[in-house]
Amino acid sequence: MGDHPDRGALIAPARGRRLTAGDLARDPLEVARSLLGTYLVGRGVTLRLTEVEAYHGEVDPGSHGYRGVTPRTRVMFGPAGHLYVYRSYGIHWCCNIVCGTKGECAAVLVRAGEVVAGQDVVADRRPDVVTRDRARGPGRLTRAMAIDGEDNGAPLTGAAAPFVLYAPSERVPDPLVRTGPRVGVSGPGGDGTAFPWRYWIDGEPSVSVYRPGKPRKGERAGRG
Repeated sequence: MGDHPDRGALIAPARGRRLTAGDLARDPLEVARSLLGTYLVGRGVTLRLTEVEAYHGEVDPGSHGYRGVTPRTRVMFGPAGHLYVYRSYGIHWCCNIVCGTKGECAAVLVRAGEVVAGQDVVADRRPDVVTRDRARGPGRLTRAMAIDGEDNGAPLTGAAAPFVLYAPSERVPDPLVRTGPRVGVSGPGGDGTAFPWRYWIDGEPSVSVYRPGKPRKGERAGRG
């Protein structure tokens, strides 16, 4: 990954302070809400987050950590302020921000964002995708940011962090925040409505299309 432009060369518009591990060491639903409008900066690209999903371990059948710690999910159990990256259905990478307290399985899936700096870099990585869709959905987002399995466990704080988060200069107003079932996660009842843990900014073109989960026999629980 060393051939990508340095994250320090980018300046996100209207950004505030850099987020710390302490900002993320909270309930995943609170963190998910707070991440809307934040800037994810790294590898030549600045992304304004417009859609996320919360996952909460042992109380959440939709989480990879629902059944406890495994070699795959260990990073999800903290500490906060790291990335949990996994391959979805063997097709594309998904990126989660680990939150909560150490020992608690909590993460927020970064689903979509608006590219606000580094558009030319993203265009080189995704020449086949129109501008609106370049970070619309978790797989497109990771390709836009050049995130892959080697970034699993990477820190979001400290000088060596490949990616950093910046708060917006102003919090996204509550009337613009929408919540609903997570994309592709069925959960109890079969329709996902028991866990309305998807958060997005109303009216943002980069927000992905909602698709309900379709439980399959023998399917393992979880994504984030």
